[in-house]
Amino acid sequence: MPDRLPARPNVATLGPELAQLPLQEDEVAITPGLTAPFHSVQYALRLLETIAAHSDGIPEDEIARHVDLPPGQLSHLLLMLGREGYVHRLPDGAYLPGDALILLSRGGDRDRVRRDKLREALDDLRVSLGAAVYIGLYRDGELEVPHVSESPETPPVHQWVDFRSAAHATAIGKCLLSQLDHDGRQDHFARHRAARLTSRTITDARVLLSSLERQPPTMPVLDLQEYAVGTLCAAVPLTAGATVGTLALSLPVGEAHRLRQAAETLNRKAAPALLSLAL
Repeated sequence: MPDRLPARPNVATLGPELAQLPLQEDEVAITPGLTAPFHSVQYALRLLETIAAHSDGIPEDEIARHVDLPPGQLSHLLLMLGREGYVHRLPDGAYLPGDALILLSRGGDRDRVRRDKLREALDDLRVSLGAAVYIGLYRDGELEVPHVSESPETPPVHQWVDFRSAAHATAIGKCLLSQLDHDGRQDHFARHRAARLTSRTITDARVLLSSLERQPPTMPVLDLQEYAVGTLCAAVPLTAGATVGTLALSLPVGEAHRLRQAAETLNRKAAPALLSLAL
């Protein structure tokens, strides 16, 4: 690890849109703790296990006795699970497994339901954020972007260099690499040289490794025109068991004023997408 990191980029050099905003990585921190999507999903999975074990229904106060949740979290998670179709609330207030959870328990329907739920979650996020939304995964030593939600109003970033070769310069790639151990990151950079894609791309492997090691899990990872001139991206980790994943968004540089709020919303509303990966 280098003793001294290079100076942070001067915001004034990023153009008029970015110069007006505090867009350094350490200035778009998401409130740590329960807002992190993996915490919400861990609790949601415990709720689903409890509800699935009571086929005749279980009231909310009894659920609370089975699952130790922080104050205010139970009702919020039950509402989210009901909205996603994973639980069903009876008129008397008791909860049963919902249609989506029932279908997931059937082998033949499982993959289709998971794909449908993931697509719905990504499309909902795209509409809510007004931005293209991506799922990124790191599997077998390579970066993959298997799912993108886009529209004519929210076009995705132009992939002018294969994402697999540009993990060092993209929010998706940096978020995935930050979840690997030191040896895993070194192995990746040994196989994929960090090429300069724009004037803002960091190519020094020592600086990249140090930055990844210092990345807090509850802060978004940013790409401020490092991959493509004119595009900004933010990514948050999706931790589901052994899966190394990320949820990301992209915005044109002309909408730089929305990046911070969009990144925070992405993290806050990531639970349904993560849940569809975890179930």
